[in-house]
Formats: sequence, structure tokens, C-alpha cells
Amino acid sequence: MARTPVIAGNWKMNKTVGEAVDLVRQLKDLIAKVEGVEVIVAPPFTALHAVREESKGSLIRLAAQNLYWEEKGAFTGEVSPSMIREVGCEFVIIGHSERRQLFGETDESVNRRIRAALGQGLKPIFCIGETLKEREGEKTFSVIETQVKGGLKDLGEKEVLTITIAYEPVWAIGTGKTATPQQAQEVHRFIRETLGKRYSKDTAEKTRIQYGGSVTPENIKGLMEQPDIDGALVGGASLKADSFARIVRFKEM
Repeated sequence: MARTPVIAGNWKMNKTVGEAVDLVRQLKDLIAKVEGVEVIVAPPFTALHAVREESKGSLIRLAAQNLYWEEKGAFTGEVSPSMIREVGCEFVIIGHSERRQLFGETDESVNRRIRAALGQGLKPIFCIGETLKEREGEKTFSVIETQVKGGLKDLGEKEVLTITIAYEPVWAIGTGKTATPQQAQEVHRFIRETLGKRYSKDTAEKTRIQYGGSVTPENIKGLMEQPDIDGALVGGASLKADSFARIVRFKEM
């Protein structure tokens, strides 16, 4: 089953509007001739419109870093799915470990966000991953299974097929530590098997699963050589056009 690789850059709380436009301007030239890879960037909310305008006509597609599940109302500081869609986003990151750890998001609230995103035709990038304590306690698979089931609750196969799952071991995010390609592959395989049991083998084989956690130009090739790793959700290395472009161009290494 051929799955199109997807490389997404999560800029987190970085880049002013001007800096964001400069980054995309550089990036689109560096990856202009890339084929067979889907490229996504997720700027802060404030830069979404400007990045959309600058990226028109390029390979770059747009994602938001989060959303709220209500369409409108008295929810100060939140942004709705329709607002994100209107500004030009096709994708939205949901359930990132920083949202879970710092802002109290749970499997239940992640599921509400996913369903709201799907209701507006957005494609979720659904993040899951275990902490260092959970890995050392040999709880990785049980944590991952709970997060997959909780996040995808009440979703059918057609809906799941529009979702990209991002496996991000929390202990590897922003730490410089990276799961070995073999460690990452083991969990990606487990995620795919979990989807197969919950839905069907066909759905499991068609679903894209990214790896995230200190992805760099130096380790991307080894990760992408694994049979169940379909791309990367890149943090720090996506903030510089040259390093992110090298990751996008992993096939040339």
C-alpha cells in the first residue's frame, strides 16, 4: 500500500508575521522541485493569512496548531474550526503533548476537537505519545492504545482515513533525544495494528503515521526507511528553511 509521505513543520509559538513570510519565501524555492511528498507548515494563528498568501502556487499546505470545538460564542482566546478553514487551513494539529501537558487537554477534549475539525472539512494531525516515566515503566503500548481509542472515539472508517496520526514520544520532543528508527517503527507498527483491530486492515494500511520528536536532517533518512513511518512532524528544525527543506528532500539523501 503506497502512502504519500507527509512532512509537517510545527512552528509552535515562534515567528512574527514578517519572519513567517520570510521563512516561507525561502522554503518554497528550496522545495520547488520536490515530488511525491506532502509538505505542511503550521505557523502561529497570527501568521496564518500571510503565510497562505505567500505560499500560493507552491507545494506548501497550511495547518493551524489547534482549535476549539465550538463554532462561536463566549470563549475568549479560542479559535473555531470555521475560522481556521476560512483563513486557508487544510490541516490542524490536535492533541500535541504540549497542549496535553501545559494546557490540560485530555483524550476526551482531543476527540471533541477532532470531530469538530472533521465537521468543517479540516484534516486533523492527531498527536499521541508516552512520557519517559511511562516508557521506563513499560507502559508505552497501553498508553498509546488508550490515546488512539480515546481520540478516535465514535469516528467511522471514512473519517479516520482523513486523519494523519503523529507519534511523538514526549521524552524526545525538544530534548535532542530521538527514538531510534527501530523504536519508532515498533510503536508505529503497534498503532497500525490497533487501527486494524478497531476498523479494518485496509484502513490501517491506508492511514498515514508520522514520527515527531527532535527530527533533524541527520536522522530523517533512517526514520523514513522504516516500513510504517510515513513522514515527520518537525519542531525546531522547521524554523529554518534550509534544515526543513533538507528534511522534505529526504529521498535525495
